[in-house]
Amino acid sequence: MNFKEFIKNDRENRNKEKFEGTFLDYLEIVKKNPDVAMLSHKRMYEIIKSKGVEVLKGEENPRVKKIYGNETIRKYGFFKDDFYGIDKVIMKLVNYFNSAAMKGEESRQVLYLVGPVGAGKSSLVESLKKALEDCLPVYSLKGCPMHEEPLHLIPKHLRSKFEDLLGVQIEGDLCPVCRYKLTNEYGGRYEEFPVVTNTFSIRSRKGIGVVPPVDPNNQDTSILTGSVDISKMDLYSEDDPRIFSLNGAFNVGNRGLVEFIEVFKNDVEYLHTIITATQEKSVPSPGKGSMIYFDGVIVAHSNEAEWNKFKSDHTNEAILDRIVKIEVPYCLELDEEKKIYEKILKKSNFKAHIAPHTIEVAAMFAILSRLSLSAKADPMTKLKIYNGEEIVEKGTTKRIDIMELREEAGPYEGMKGISTRFIVKAIDNALSNSEYDCINPLSIMESIIKSIKEMDIGADDKKKYLGFVQDTIRKEYNKVLEKEITKAFIHSFREQAESLFNNYIDNAEAFVNKCKIKDTSTGEELNPDEEFMRNIEEQIGVSESSSKGFRADVTSYMFYLVRKGVKIEYTSYEPLKEAIEKKLMASVKDLSRIVTKSRVRDKEQTEKYNAMVDEMKSKGYCLHCCDVILKYAANNLWKD
Repeated sequence: MNFKEFIKNDRENRNKEKFEGTFLDYLEIVKKNPDVAMLSHKRMYEIIKSKGVEVLKGEENPRVKKIYGNETIRKYGFFKDDFYGIDKVIMKLVNYFNSAAMKGEESRQVLYLVGPVGAGKSSLVESLKKALEDCLPVYSLKGCPMHEEPLHLIPKHLRSKFEDLLGVQIEGDLCPVCRYKLTNEYGGRYEEFPVVTNTFSIRSRKGIGVVPPVDPNNQDTSILTGSVDISKMDLYSEDDPRIFSLNGAFNVGNRGLVEFIEVFKNDVEYLHTIITATQEKSVPSPGKGSMIYFDGVIVAHSNEAEWNKFKSDHTNEAILDRIVKIEVPYCLELDEEKKIYEKILKKSNFKAHIAPHTIEVAAMFAILSRLSLSAKADPMTKLKIYNGEEIVEKGTTKRIDIMELREEAGPYEGMKGISTRFIVKAIDNALSNSEYDCINPLSIMESIIKSIKEMDIGADDKKKYLGFVQDTIRKEYNKVLEKEITKAFIHSFREQAESLFNNYIDNAEAFVNKCKIKDTSTGEELNPDEEFMRNIEEQIGVSESSSKGFRADVTSYMFYLVRKGVKIEYTSYEPLKEAIEKKLMASVKDLSRIVTKSRVRDKEQTEKYNAMVDEMKSKGYCLHCCDVILKYAANNLWKD
């Protein structure tokens, strides 16, 4: 590649994209496309909407129905690759921009995100800022420190006429700097005022302002509204706009976005400038100048402790009334939490092999720490229900209702617990300490236990967290591992599971309909095999008195799937799937124990063992983690 030529071509192409003309030229552009003059909230909404939206309805999507009931969930393409498990949070965020884009009350309110550390508040704001950097340039007055809308040049008495001609609504006034230029450099001939295009930039502070927490003992609103350049005070009078340095956050964030980090760590008086900016759409100019029009999205965020402290003071009511609060809790869906870690790991340079279920185990711990205790279900069962799995109460056919669990937990579930950062650091430590360039569920559990012991938290919380890893998760992993080894051992596991499933469905359907089954081989008509069905049902604790209801539930659910055109498989109904898998595992338990525990194997055992290892490798295990996992299984599963 000729680097000089490459750089030159890029510079030329970028220069071609730039526009410079007069206000008259700009009027023609607006006439053809009125959207070039849109306000900041509408611009942000259009950016989000441009990436598409997927509407998911409960009656059409089984997973959505299990998690959200009959609610309609909208998944926005703008957020889909970076944010998981917070669909309802994102819907609230987009609704804010939708209302603000239509100049509703939200357009004059601060968007405030509150939630625990590591829940994704900053990441959501970063995605909005990045979107502005990637969007089309905006037209602005040349030399304006606030990159303001050129339509501000139109005198008040002509605005209604221009609004009709252009099909726009004109809002706002010239900043002091441009007003001075118009009068003194262009003699009031606003049609000659030059107009250029400007891009948004975080680094260059163009259209994007960021305000970190300011020391309450040394607060200066110039960080928000600019200052007076004292070096020019000898040249100009104190009310001359030429002495203004309009470089505050609201000045540079005009037409774009202003972010306030840990907003409530600032003094209350400092916050009043924010309220003026959003409610009055104007900010003070430095010194004794007049108010300056401001059009921008104001986004603030902090943790819950800061919010609770602020709202407890009744003197802050005026500020609270001008805030749209959106809670950003931790993710509570296991599958979605796994995607978060997988996304982060893809961005790292770690090359170690990650065994199956490793990330799942880490995600389990994170979610268990965030769930409220329930009287209706144990923590692991609740985790599964929140993940969209269908769980039936032991010994009955009654499903545990996710809505009842949510109602029991209250609105603040997910606002406390282990952060994403904690888990990622534990994964990083496991990867760094790996001798064989391989981590597995066992090593990740060890890493999490070590991290918990080093946490500066109360003894009760530490005990609870260690219990999750050493007891709850380990027991669940043992079940998963037993199933996985069994599946690897039985090469035709799925075929056998489908055969059991089909046999059970035939018998259950005949039992419910009080009819006989025709033997496909002999043509003989037989009564439903209740002993066979009980052998399956007992695997998940369905009592004899509940079996009739269970069989009715299964057959009605299968009929529902057939009507929907869904293919029926042994995995179609979660309780029956679990029962069939347990039945199959029980049938090979002794044989698989011999294979995994035997130190000296005969030829036949060796062949079966090697075939099992090959099957596990095909499912994502490497030779090392296969060896580790099977040794663990030999010592911890199928104990006499």
